[in-house]
Amino acid sequence: MRAVVIESFGDYAKGAVCDVPRPDPGPDQVLVEVRAAPVNYVDIVVAAGKYQFAPPLPYTPGKGPAGIVAGFGQNVEGFAIGDRVLAMAETGGFAQFACAPRSDCFRIPDTLSFAEAGAMSLAFDTAWFALRDRARIAAGDTVLVLGATGAVGRATMQLANAMGGVAIAGASSPERFDAARAAGARHVVDLSSPNLRNSLRDQVAAVTDGRGADIVIDMLGGDVFEAAIRAVAWRGRIVIVGFAAGRISTLKVNYLMLKNIEASGLQVSDYRKRRPDMMADCFGELFELHSAGEIDLGPVVEMPLEDFATAMRAIEQRSAAARIVLTP
Repeated sequence: MRAVVIESFGDYAKGAVCDVPRPDPGPDQVLVEVRAAPVNYVDIVVAAGKYQFAPPLPYTPGKGPAGIVAGFGQNVEGFAIGDRVLAMAETGGFAQFACAPRSDCFRIPDTLSFAEAGAMSLAFDTAWFALRDRARIAAGDTVLVLGATGAVGRATMQLANAMGGVAIAGASSPERFDAARAAGARHVVDLSSPNLRNSLRDQVAAVTDGRGADIVIDMLGGDVFEAAIRAVAWRGRIVIVGFAAGRISTLKVNYLMLKNIEASGLQVSDYRKRRPDMMADCFGELFELHSAGEIDLGPVVEMPLEDFATAMRAIEQRSAAARIVLTP
């Protein structure tokens, strides 16, 4: 089969599409014929060797492919050859076939294409856990989304609205305002404004009747996080999802004490390992919301496997105007 193979950590562009043996599913694993595999920022982090879990080299990148069940190992029940599934594999998705644990495979409803299911994976489940579990969203909550025009940011705004909240986008420049509104933002604040430490707080106050944001979902870190903590409402919740801005944030805990703020982190891979029951609840609700027309996955661009480096570069440079999936 054809697969993207990365021999060493560093530059993902040095990877190549190679002919490799088709994987054999082990006990409790499902073999999936991949039809669409999303390209995510985390794929770049893993390829650079900077992710929490370093796969053994050489490896094939790609998390969360969608496709057709082509086989399974011992002890697998509940699936049949030909079933359409979303497989939340940690790696291996950029290939014609991939294996995933049975507990990480979810049957795709007929309302979702393979490309749409691939586009949903890792973005919408991350957003779901950030809002449902870590932030405990309630109807009427205002949700400030930092990194709003990225895949997870867009998913977070879609879900915040569907769950009865009010999405506020933090956009990196005025040129991204329209894209943020199209992605579901009720309000937009400018992260490029001068003196962000004060200006972000003032902008959020202006669209929340002076209260601040009930929930902040932060994919950026760095200076943006340190400004956003000052824009959180009394008894608000801030959830740290990533550090796309490049610097891991620091926090003065007196902010938490003075306004009874709760800060938490999210590593969604842990839920797949530790709480597969919650992951099943997550995708169950996501599929229902999509079928009911409550969430919009946005545009999806399909690219051939050979263009993996081009796709990853577009994500890295934040030039992708749509969700990208590779179609082996």
